[in-house]
Amino acid sequence: MREVAVSPVGVPASLAPMVAGRQWARDTVGEAGASVHRLHAAGRPDLYLKHGAGELADAIVDEMTRTRWLARHLPVPGVEAFVLDGDGAWMLMSAVVGRTAHQLLEEEPGSRNAVVDALAAHLRAVHAIPSGDCSFDAGPALRLGQARARIDAGLVEEDEFDPAREGWPAERVWDAMTALLPLPFDRVVTHGDYSLDNILIEDGHVVGTIDHGRVGIADRYQDLAILWNCLGEFDPALQTRLFAAYGIDAPDQGRLGFHLMLDEMF
Repeated sequence: MREVAVSPVGVPASLAPMVAGRQWARDTVGEAGASVHRLHAAGRPDLYLKHGAGELADAIVDEMTRTRWLARHLPVPGVEAFVLDGDGAWMLMSAVVGRTAHQLLEEEPGSRNAVVDALAAHLRAVHAIPSGDCSFDAGPALRLGQARARIDAGLVEEDEFDPAREGWPAERVWDAMTALLPLPFDRVVTHGDYSLDNILIEDGHVVGTIDHGRVGIADRYQDLAILWNCLGEFDPALQTRLFAAYGIDAPDQGRLGFHLMLDEMF
């Protein structure tokens, strides 16, 4: 249900030998962005191919550079090849073994507490990467500017807002979000989109993450808020467990609310 078999897609000549003889399946999760295909063949490790043009190509360039940087610190897919072809970008990656956190929470309800504990432990490791080693900015000031531009351009999908803001126009979310400022943001290395579909788990441990286009220095609640929101789809008790396992006794509701609303803009 999370992918559909498709015919092979034409690729740049330099990639053709690397994808030859494989069957193609298009990922159906997050279809609004660049196209993602799983390339598989019996007896050979899976590969993933991400492709986009225009602004999507720019996003793939960002993801490629951040993925290669993050690989110095934590397990991530290997970038096997990268091609800029006209206004398009192609990134071929190795697969990370494991199931997504979403799959585990859905398929194994009895393991949910252990999954949350593994996520919290991994997120602490992400946030413990020395911030001086990271040159990518993903902080609130930058993202607020991006959010304002998206509102002005009519790009915010208001019909996709969370239930707490269902029916709100984007301007109302903007006003509520900016009314919370100033907030005591900190500066740590963040994943940027730490959602359940972007985290792979095997044998009770996080073995890798994907979708690194937003990696950068930001407030730790950037990651915590997204993960907290995702866990609420399964059980509010998991949200409470997340903060306890991460090591926060009293979550900062202002920072949590700010980042939840900021995420609505993207």
